[in-house]
Amino acid sequence: MYNSNNAISIPISDDDSDEAGRVRVRVRRKRKKSTHFRSEPEFTRRLVRKLAKWWPFLLLLLALALLLFEASRLTRRPMRSRKNNESSTKQGLNVESKSGANLNRLDPVYHTVAGVKEPCLKLLSAEELEHLDIPVDKGPNGPMKNLVYITEGNDPYAGENSTFSKQHKEVGRFNLFTGYQTLDQRERSFKVTTTPVIHCGFYCESGGFKISDEDKKYMETCKVVVSTCAFGGGDDLYQPVGMSSASLKKVCYVAFWDEITLATQEAQGQKVGADHYIGKWRIIIVKNLPFADQRLNGKIPKMLAHRLFPNSRYSIWVDSKSQFRRDPLGVLEALLWRSKSALAISQHGARSSVYDEAKAVVKKNKATPEEVEVQLTQYRLDGLPEDKRFYGRKALAEASIIVREHTPLTNMFMCLWFNEVVRFTSRDQLSFPYILWRLKILNDVNMFPVCTRKDLVNSMGHIRKAKPLVI
Repeated sequence: MYNSNNAISIPISDDDSDEAGRVRVRVRRKRKKSTHFRSEPEFTRRLVRKLAKWWPFLLLLLALALLLFEASRLTRRPMRSRKNNESSTKQGLNVESKSGANLNRLDPVYHTVAGVKEPCLKLLSAEELEHLDIPVDKGPNGPMKNLVYITEGNDPYAGENSTFSKQHKEVGRFNLFTGYQTLDQRERSFKVTTTPVIHCGFYCESGGFKISDEDKKYMETCKVVVSTCAFGGGDDLYQPVGMSSASLKKVCYVAFWDEITLATQEAQGQKVGADHYIGKWRIIIVKNLPFADQRLNGKIPKMLAHRLFPNSRYSIWVDSKSQFRRDPLGVLEALLWRSKSALAISQHGARSSVYDEAKAVVKKNKATPEEVEVQLTQYRLDGLPEDKRFYGRKALAEASIIVREHTPLTNMFMCLWFNEVVRFTSRDQLSFPYILWRLKILNDVNMFPVCTRKDLVNSMGHIRKAKPLVI
């Protein structure tokens, strides 16, 4: 068609109009986007100026928020602890919240032997435990028939000590409780005769570790004893579990406390009854502890059970950080009677050499480098080898559980061990291999593995740091 201007007119369809519209829209969007990019540097500059102006205020807000969060977290923790304490007090127990999951567990611990899963501790059946009895005492077996303990009244070294005790040069922490043992007397104490005479604590009446006459009479009645102690308020008391009714009738459960622990436990609701008991434990309060070092005070009930329980034939020591969870007569049968052993003690889980253990003790600040070096120097002079095994047994013990028969030879072993921790460091892992090496005739020692120890107790860990004594 021609118009009056002689120009060609081309009609545009609806589709073409839509396409053109879409083109225009895309163009507009593209332009808008490009506008945004052009404005971004300006926005960044404004943001930087704002932050530069207000950053001290923002940091203050962040610090306040962190303080409020920490305060709320600390507020919630005591509430949980109070709930746990209330619950455990009803059971005669006092349990730290982080350890609560371990309490009262009776499930066995297993390990794999030659591809077969076996229990770490093979106890008799429940029915057999109920009818288990203590074997008849056949008397001392071996060259030693009796053991004589040195006291102020029968001290064969009284002449030597009267001069030597005034000098205090090589006596370590010996005092009126232990007697003053010289290095020469120490050397003579390792000689096994028919009737050895040795230092073994309780040297004189004024030496400390005082127990009431009523408690002494009770302790004289015990034939089998499970004992623990907490001095300085360091740990709580955990009730034993897993006992047969027969064991409850035949076994004494004794916990030694000092007055600091008594006050600490009473403040947490652990009241000693008029009968001197808390649950299954007979609580015995010890006064006038002989050492400022509470760890050393704890070695007295740990190592000298034969002195504290003079008529007892068997004892089981359990560290205060653990809950004993097996039948004690069943434990004696499994670890002593079945294997014909007189002493059973847990192996160390991490190391085997006393010299490696000494390095770890210093590294963990468990003892000073100087006192450890004094001990190791003496052991090297005495010829202690660096062997990791003595007489086929692993040399290093963990020693949180000690199961033993009170024979003259095992009693002598414990006395010598106690004298070493008094003379040198209270880290008894360092002196155990030395005593095992020196007392060569003690062959019936059962060094049971770590998994057996884990089966014997529920490990709770130390609750708080023990308070030292001021002497």
